[in-house]
Amino acid sequence: MHAYRTHTCGALRASDAGAPARLSGWVHRKRDHGGLVFVDLRDHYGLTQCVIPTGSPVFDIIDKLRPESVITVTGDVVAREGNTVNPNLPTGAIELRVHEVHVQSAAEVLPIQVAGEQQFPEDLRLRYRFLDLRRERQHRNLMLRSKVIASIRSRMVAQGFTEFQTPLLTASSPEGARDFLVPARLHPGKFYALPQAPQMFKQLAMVAGFDRYFQIAPCFRDEASRADRSPGEFYQLDFEMSFVTQEDVFAAIEPVLAGVFEEFSDATGTKRDVTPDPFPRIPYADSMLRFGSDKPDLRNPIRLSDVTEAFRDSSFGLFARAVAAGGVVRAIPAPGAAGKPRSFFDGMNEWAREQGAGGLGYIAFDGAEAKGPIAKNLQPERIAALRAECGLKDGDAVFFAAGPEVAAVRLAGQARTKLGTDLGLIEADCFRFCWVTDFPMYEKDEETGRIDFSHNPFSMPQGGMAALMEQDPLTINAYQYDIVCNGIELSSGAIRNHRPEIMIKAFEIAGYTAEQVEARFGGMLNAFRYGAPPHGGSAPGIDRIVMLLADEPNIREVVLFPMNQQAEDLMMGAPAPVEDIRMKELSLRWVLPPAKG
Repeated sequence: MHAYRTHTCGALRASDAGAPARLSGWVHRKRDHGGLVFVDLRDHYGLTQCVIPTGSPVFDIIDKLRPESVITVTGDVVAREGNTVNPNLPTGAIELRVHEVHVQSAAEVLPIQVAGEQQFPEDLRLRYRFLDLRRERQHRNLMLRSKVIASIRSRMVAQGFTEFQTPLLTASSPEGARDFLVPARLHPGKFYALPQAPQMFKQLAMVAGFDRYFQIAPCFRDEASRADRSPGEFYQLDFEMSFVTQEDVFAAIEPVLAGVFEEFSDATGTKRDVTPDPFPRIPYADSMLRFGSDKPDLRNPIRLSDVTEAFRDSSFGLFARAVAAGGVVRAIPAPGAAGKPRSFFDGMNEWAREQGAGGLGYIAFDGAEAKGPIAKNLQPERIAALRAECGLKDGDAVFFAAGPEVAAVRLAGQARTKLGTDLGLIEADCFRFCWVTDFPMYEKDEETGRIDFSHNPFSMPQGGMAALMEQDPLTINAYQYDIVCNGIELSSGAIRNHRPEIMIKAFEIAGYTAEQVEARFGGMLNAFRYGAPPHGGSAPGIDRIVMLLADEPNIREVVLFPMNQQAEDLMMGAPAPVEDIRMKELSLRWVLPPAKG
């Protein structure tokens, strides 16, 4: 018999009754039923109930063991009878009658309990993450992650992609976040950067002629944590393709994403519907107009409308003045809300103020009658035009966000989400995908007036060099696209700018000299001068994909060993100070900020 196990704790079935067996695992629970002690023994594969009579020679050993001790038990498999059968457990038709116990490792008093669904503070869970991961939900999430990655790999290979690994020690790149820097001991005063993304390397792979590349790429960004973003590091499905249009990129990745989400759509126990490919395409301008966001949640049926003209020179002075000052008015329909009590509308106004806005105007259509502060002060023909524009029926209401365009659009988008949730309109048990396309190439900093890239600086401008030479930069769109699922951006991507002269001109508009571009991106520019194919790609986030499939609100629940919100590893004690001798080796010295307080 094997020294540790003949079976795993999830393997024994009724057909094994009468046979001897040896199991090893963790003591999940102990229950004393007077005359018998039951031990639920758990390993990676499952759980088996073990039985020890009180008169057994091994009873004292079991009696002294704390939960999560690791033991090896030997005994006979016995079929359970009648109502002792547990149909909810794969091994529930049997139990192991134990006659031999060996303690492999005794556990101390637990700082957090593994059995049960008790909630614990996050800092405690992260400090003892190795215990937290023994819990059923966390274990299930990480196994899901592994299976999702394996599925993605096989699907990418089936699509003709080849997996490569790009460097982790590289040069700094303008990805929009701070780099993690690594001092180069052999080159005093110089630093490597951990890659924010393998952007330039994957493009260089295309220049090298590999045609279709992918990897499950680790990425490093020194930025703040949030619910859908891990601080410090994350993983993405990074891919690139040569000789492709934007539609070719979509056609290659959509079957991968749709297939993965279909395969694991029941990961939470409920089968969820998945948008079939091809996914809807929504231009950026339309997304901002109809959804108030460049990450539209298509589960929400509410669509916004631009009703600026309905209030221009109108008798509703507040909005008329906002429009005259160059602002806009966005309408947010609230289906079926006209019958809500006044407190509902007052609550929406209070919520808007909490978002930093002045409030939300509204009209409620109670039959043919229009009610609310705006209805009392707006011409009937304008009210009728608003109702028609928004497609409102009897019993519907509509809210309005007015002011400078950026602020009004943001508020309208947030109100759309809140109303969809509060009115129970969000479609349940589904994954709704879309592409957001045609992002602006540039944006203006309202404070400095400076033109800068609004998205990926390596994207090809629509219209190429002619657009850069002849158009207002703020009217130029790029071949840039995001893939969005249930209002969460999974990735950004683009058709790349593979022409050195177009890249230099694009950066010039954003305030970079040709010499600066050569200094920062000379490696890639030089490669492009030796024949570069048109190419493009994207990089859906692995962590976010698993978070959606696991229906977890926080990305840390699907990462093996995550950091906390302050980018600290509480378990391993990172970041940590280093000894002065190490600083000297690296030609570094301390220049710490003054102590607070």
